[in-house]
Amino acid sequence: MIYKEFQGLKLSNLGMGCMRLPVTEGKDAAVDQAAVEQMVARAMERGVNYYDTAWGYHGGNSELAVGKALAAYPRDSFYLADKFPGYDLSNMGKAEEIFEAQRKKCRVEYFDFYLFHNVCEMNIDAYLDPRYGILDYLLEQKKNGRIRHLGFSCHGAMPVLRRFLEAYGAYMEFCQLQLNYIDWLFQDGREKVALLERFHIPVWVMEPLRGGRLAQLSERETAVLRTLRPERSVPAWAFRFLQSIPGVSVILSGMSDLNQLEENLSIFDTEEPLTQGEWEAVLALGGEMTHPKALACTACRYCTAHCPQGLDIPRLLALYNEHRFTGGGFIAPMALSAIPADKRPEACTGCRSCEAVCPQQLKISEAMAEFRSLL
Repeated sequence: MIYKEFQGLKLSNLGMGCMRLPVTEGKDAAVDQAAVEQMVARAMERGVNYYDTAWGYHGGNSELAVGKALAAYPRDSFYLADKFPGYDLSNMGKAEEIFEAQRKKCRVEYFDFYLFHNVCEMNIDAYLDPRYGILDYLLEQKKNGRIRHLGFSCHGAMPVLRRFLEAYGAYMEFCQLQLNYIDWLFQDGREKVALLERFHIPVWVMEPLRGGRLAQLSERETAVLRTLRPERSVPAWAFRFLQSIPGVSVILSGMSDLNQLEENLSIFDTEEPLTQGEWEAVLALGGEMTHPKALACTACRYCTAHCPQGLDIPRLLALYNEHRFTGGGFIAPMALSAIPADKRPEACTGCRSCEAVCPQQLKISEAMAEFRSLL
């Protein structure tokens, strides 16, 4: 197992993400406890020492399952991460209540790592609102030793990440980002990592396989990688890409069975950053994956000056691209919920004033109509 130094700790480069645990009867909330314990035993045996859970995973049962599985091991043999569930705005005034419940569910006196969960457009105002006192409460728990390291995860766009860092960056010790060779460019991953570097904040990675997309390539996509290095597995390319990024410490993988765990363990026996040629090749492949489903908006903003509705068209098109490529998901709806109703895709009247000045000649009105139907 590869280990990364973090403030005197040695963290396994592979972390066990507990959002996609094995379940029974195909029901997300019905966690297969026996299978989880078998996976944790194997992970511990092979040197994985970082486990990441959250309040909402598996309908609230991930914390229970992980807590029970880890209770069989000495407390100082693993690092456990949990999160304050600010993705639900109704939780904002419940920091203490939820934190105490999480400790009981996880059967621990303290969390090694604790995060503001999913900082995004929808909750940034509430997270920064002093009325809720979330930061103050978490800093108090850190002072009392019940949180060892404080950080945050972020699905928001660059302005949200920048705003959070400007407000709370001095208190944050790590940041969990959705990062992979698609989102390095598609979701501004490169710029986000650079911004975090300026704040001297290391990166934890979530969604390294993009929800499994980068583990199940088409025959043509797989052939591209095989021409570079035929012995390397498809998922390994995604992990090796992340091992090539300075500042990445922990790579979380949501493994659903023992076979997935074994494959990942074999990959993380060694650290093999990509060559420059391989780096360029996988980024080109990631671009090819998104290109057929994405509008090539350059955010020149000519369109916004001509929109009678005052829509932020480049931002809406970026969300359209994400939603269309992913085939749904929560990121676009989550971001749209923070936009006034009269500035969302449904406000587009189809007047085509934007298209008359678009240098890329994009069919913006058609994209807005499709976006509405997809949502």
